[in-house]
Amino acid sequence: MFQTLRGNSVKQTLKAATAAALVAVTLAGCSGGENQQAGTIIGALAGGLAGAQFGRGTGQLAAVGVGTLLGAAIGGEVGRSMDATDRRLMAQTTEHALNETPRNTTAQWRNPDSGHYGTITPLNRTEPRPGVYCREYQQTVTVGGETQQAYGTACRQPDGQWKIQ
Repeated sequence: MFQTLRGNSVKQTLKAATAAALVAVTLAGCSGGENQQAGTIIGALAGGLAGAQFGRGTGQLAAVGVGTLLGAAIGGEVGRSMDATDRRLMAQTTEHALNETPRNTTAQWRNPDSGHYGTITPLNRTEPRPGVYCREYQQTVTVGGETQQAYGTACRQPDGQWKIQ
C-alpha cells in the first residue's frame, strides 16, 4: 500500500516528518493530558506516513509535513477524549488480536459507559530479524461519532508485550 522511498528521498522525508512531529508534540505539550499527547504522537506518525504517499521531492516533503500536522491535530482530539476504561479496553483487545486473531479478522472493543469503540485487524506477520516477530495491523477508534484510522506495525518484545514500531 505504501510506496517504498529510496536514497535521499528517505532522508528528506524522515527529516520533514521528524520536524513536523516535533512541532506537533511541542504544541500538544502546551495543553491537555497524557491521552492527548499520546493521540497527537500517534496521529502525527500516521499522518506523516499518509502524506509520504503523495508527490515527489519537495512536494512529497510538503505532503509529509501537512499530513503530520493534520494527523497530530486529529489524534490529539481523539486522545483527549478517551478515558482510562477506553484505553484499557483498546489495549486488551489489541493485545489479544495481535496474539490470537487470524490475519484479516477484525476484533472489536466498546466502552458502554462512554460509547467509544474501535477495531483492530491484524494483517501480515513478519520476522524482520531471527526471533523478532511483528504484525502489521489496521486500527480504528470512534470517539464522539468521529472515526480515526491508523495503520502500523507492532513487534513482540522479549517480555511478550507488543511495541508499535
